[in-house]
Amino acid sequence: MAQYNPKWRPIARAIGIDTVVAKINVILQHLQKTQAQAVTSESVCKGTQILLSLEYKALADKGVTLPFDEVEFRNFSQTGEDGILHYIFSLIGTTNKRCAEICAGVGSECNSANLILKHGWDALLVDGNENHVARGKEFFSHHPDSKVVPPLYLQRWITRDNINDILEDAGFSGELDLFSLDMDGVDYWIWDAITAINPRVVVVEYQSEFGEEPVTVPYRDDFCAQWVPLKAQPRDSNDTAAAGGDSASQRDGGMQFNQYGGASLAAFNKLAKRKGYRLVGANSLGHNAFFIRNDIGMAVFPEVSEQSCYNGLYRERRRTVADELQGFEFERV
Repeated sequence: MAQYNPKWRPIARAIGIDTVVAKINVILQHLQKTQAQAVTSESVCKGTQILLSLEYKALADKGVTLPFDEVEFRNFSQTGEDGILHYIFSLIGTTNKRCAEICAGVGSECNSANLILKHGWDALLVDGNENHVARGKEFFSHHPDSKVVPPLYLQRWITRDNINDILEDAGFSGELDLFSLDMDGVDYWIWDAITAINPRVVVVEYQSEFGEEPVTVPYRDDFCAQWVPLKAQPRDSNDTAAAGGDSASQRDGGMQFNQYGGASLAAFNKLAKRKGYRLVGANSLGHNAFFIRNDIGMAVFPEVSEQSCYNGLYRERRRTVADELQGFEFERV
């Protein structure tokens, strides 16, 4: 995780918040050290998160907000989503600390786990893979912070015809603080179909390799993502690995694959606007987008451009991926 960005220091001095800046630097330096020494992915303790939250609020009270790449950390999320969500909810607050996550995998790596285990959230976790659900239930039933009251974990194959019934039958309807969606499939169509919940914050995984037009894979109840091998690499494989890779690539002896599944950021953003949300940022690798409902937190989290959410390697990679996906079907929305 990066330190507090030095570019903010002149601004901080000008408005008289040097003490706050010094404190947040100390906390972030400690956080970096903790992450570097951690044997497992769980590294940012609840106490440190509480201190960060207090400093985030102090900065916001002075009119200073931070870019998402400065607040990222991971305890259980795939990349920096834990830190970004902690930052967002530190500033907009919570209403009921309830969340729903579709395709939560094995639980120990998902966007809800930090909120469940460190902040006592009530969660509905859904995955279509029976083995994933079994492992997820095992993980939460044995974790000291959730073994008494674990999240509700369901094995369901999600379609646009059953998603609302699944949410309502599980007791997760109406306003939630968070909804996370990462199906690697017909994600666009599922969010489009949802009417049972009215989340304050939404996180979706998008495919930056699909380009800047509003496109998605076509809907099918039985859609499964395909992995398309890339014949030519835009960068040396060591450089790409050092950069952290992305959610749409896998490696096997240096070979990379691009995923045919999901939708572009432009497609999700168009849908979000129709549903009353604004795009407020993305993780630094450029594959998870964060949306906030328009009646919440506009002063601290204004709308950002789609362009600002692409990783720096995106354009270079896009040239290679576009050729490999020529034969696949896309739908403009």
